[in-house]
Amino acid sequence: MELSFLYSIQWIQVILALISGAMGTISFSPYDCWPAALYSLFSLQLLLLGKNIIQSACIGFFWGFGLFGTGINWIYFSIAGFGDIPKALSIFLVILLVIYLSLYPTLFAIILNYLCPSNSLWRLVCAAPALWHITEFLRGRMLTGFPWLQFGYSQINGPLKGLAPIVGVETITFILMMISGLIAHAVYNNRIKSLNLAVAIILFSYPLSMIKWYKIIPEKTANVLIVQGNILQSSKWNPEQLYNSLHIYTSYSEPWIGKVSMIIWPESAITDFESNQQFFLNQLDKKLRLHGTSLITGIVVDAHLNSNVYYNAMIVLGNNDPYSYQNKNRYQKNHLVPFGEFVPLQSLLRSIFPLFNLPMSSFSNGNYIQPQLKVAGYNLTSAICYEIILGEQVRANFHPNTNFLITISNDAWFGDSIGPWQHFQMARMRALELGRPLLRSTNNGITAVINANGDIEKSIPQFTRQVLNVKVTPTSGQTPYSIVGIWPVWILTLFSLGLIIIYRRM
Repeated sequence: MELSFLYSIQWIQVILALISGAMGTISFSPYDCWPAALYSLFSLQLLLLGKNIIQSACIGFFWGFGLFGTGINWIYFSIAGFGDIPKALSIFLVILLVIYLSLYPTLFAIILNYLCPSNSLWRLVCAAPALWHITEFLRGRMLTGFPWLQFGYSQINGPLKGLAPIVGVETITFILMMISGLIAHAVYNNRIKSLNLAVAIILFSYPLSMIKWYKIIPEKTANVLIVQGNILQSSKWNPEQLYNSLHIYTSYSEPWIGKVSMIIWPESAITDFESNQQFFLNQLDKKLRLHGTSLITGIVVDAHLNSNVYYNAMIVLGNNDPYSYQNKNRYQKNHLVPFGEFVPLQSLLRSIFPLFNLPMSSFSNGNYIQPQLKVAGYNLTSAICYEIILGEQVRANFHPNTNFLITISNDAWFGDSIGPWQHFQMARMRALELGRPLLRSTNNGITAVINANGDIEKSIPQFTRQVLNVKVTPTSGQTPYSIVGIWPVWILTLFSLGLIIIYRRM
């Protein structure tokens, strides 16, 4: 009877872990309930107290399954909708990815229990944040990395927002783990001092959001037009759709030529090789230069004529220098999405699964560091689609004389799901970290201009075909994060692990 009761209690805790992991999803966009991040991490830390390694692994896994199962299930839309495979297999592949991602909180729980089996404050406030950062770092690097759903992003509208331009999103995640550990210590040991310290950290961080690490340059305000074409993904890459796509983007742009500084089209707005569109590009370039407007567009760049090497890229038209195929004022995407833009073991997998025969899924990598785009007298640091979630890569390409950040994307793969909103939230964090306005052009949303404080300046609704016209004022100056990057979180991690080693020896 007693064993049966204990067994049921363990399963209750597993269910609680699943629920608390799922609650973490609510902290991200479009829900934006930042306290849910603290609740989710607090619950994980609390549930892990007093457990052996096997129990810890079980709780860590199911907590991760709750988080990723609810937070990234939007991937199903692209697999089932465009992979041409049965729904059952699509669901299986998503579950497989969720299981893989859940292994990282499982690893965290196992190592935490091994290093700090006692229910001490050292475990909750030092070891847990340090080990969490290490396992999250691995999740963002292993197998090309998938650093989605890092809890620091939940603070884009939260009280820790002001830390982002100082120490970056990874350090915010570290501090959230510290706060949740203090709350867990207060609840588990009935220590009001720990709760007071958690509240003090939050209250101390809140005023930091009032500090402006940048200066606006009103005399350089740019009049920008962003076109949201809303081309259906199912027909976007159909050769018969190409003419219609070009007509949509040109017809929505032409009334503004000569009236705005720059026009921005989204990722792969021109669904053809650059070499095939020389006449169109040259004619458009002449018209733009004649009226003093520049245009940035996504396009497929073939590195050499008659070559199988091609890039997901953005090019610039309408600058003072005439457009040419050899023009180096362009950006070629570096970090490609596996199975979407390149296929590992492609000769084997493509023959087995039609899913891996998606259009344009054999791109090459551009350089990690690339020159800024020069557009209408402005310097733009660029990122294409997925790259905007890679904070250190964006920072590495950032310069003190950068006027704007720009990202172009196509989230039509994910339908009316929460995926595009999470992507948008991470883009906002880049603007906040680096203190620069961000121009975001997408095929079907969320198209927006984000100011240097990470707030939405202006946006247009998803799934509509329209333009966004807005005056954007560039900024100057460097945030502490733009200078030092993620070193603060690694210093905190190493310092915390050092304290744990000393504690264990004592």
